[in-house]
Formats: sequence, structure tokens, C-alpha cells
Amino acid sequence: MKGIIVYKGRYGATRQYAQWLGAALKIEVWPASKLDADLLAGYDYFLIGSSVYIGKLEIKKWLKKNLPCFSDKKIFLFQVAGTPPVEKEKRQSYNDASIPKEITGNCGFYYLPGRMIMQKLSWKDRFMLKMGARLTRDPAEKKAMLTDYDDVARENLNGLIAAVQKYAGIPVPAHSLMPAGTTML
Repeated sequence: MKGIIVYKGRYGATRQYAQWLGAALKIEVWPASKLDADLLAGYDYFLIGSSVYIGKLEIKKWLKKNLPCFSDKKIFLFQVAGTPPVEKEKRQSYNDASIPKEITGNCGFYYLPGRMIMQKLSWKDRFMLKMGARLTRDPAEKKAMLTDYDDVARENLNGLIAAVQKYAGIPVPAHSLMPAGTTML
């Protein structure tokens, strides 16, 4: 079986996860902007990664544009967001707002923690975040919205890697799954 990793993100966390996945699974990694339907036709399954921006997946338009390519293919969709993975209802609402209904039955969903470094945000994104925090009444939530975090870690991918290996019949090398605290640059 032949798979491909396609991603779209804003500040690098989704790209980092995609690169780690590509190295672990030994499959190609492409930014969504570089792929079209002709190039996607030769793949049996897809790992599709997207960051969340204002409650929607960044890859939403690309999925819709290339919908026919996914109609009968397995999709492992990994979502990267600041919303904690344990808040599954909220994370699922991002998928519901972004993934065409025609392919949701083909998808396995994986929720990965992201990162937010205020200094690296565009002025527009910093402004919007500060305005959102200003409208928030809970002081703890307000502080959390404006506090840097970086929860991107290789071990967050262990479940996704194992699922893809099982689906595609990829042998599991000893180094494929990393223990907690291990990072790969």
C-alpha cells in the first residue's frame, strides 16, 4: 500500500508533526499547496494534518477542492490545536465545521497538542487573540489565552503511527515509537 502525508498549518507545529510522521513511516510528506488531484490519484491512503484557525481546519478548502480523490480511501486526519486533546467535543466541532461529510466515514481522527508563541504570531493574530482575551470574563482563561505554550512532542504521534502501521502492514521498527520525553529534531 502506498501512502502520503499532506499538511497545512500556520506556524510550523503541523509541519513538524508531518515531518516526524514521514520519518517514522518512511512515506512522502507534502504541503497541501503543492498537491492537486492528479498527484493524489496514485495513493491508497492519506495522512492529512491541519492546524486549527478560528475554529476551522486550515486544510478545509483543499479537502473540498480534492474531495473526489478521497471518496474510497482511508484517511488518518491529525488535527493540531491549542485546545487540549481531552476536550474532544470542542475538537470534534472543528472537524464538523471543516471536513466534508462525504469523507468523514473514511477518517480516523487524531488530536495533537500544538504551540503558540506570542512573539511569532502575525500582528493580526496577536491582535485577534488579545481582543478575544479581553472579551473573556474568566481571569484564568484570559491568562491562559495570552500565555506561550509548546506541547509539540514526538511521542504525541505514537497512537497515529501504530494505527497507520497496522492499516498499511508496515513493519514496526524498534525506533518507530519513542518513549515520553524523547524528541527528534
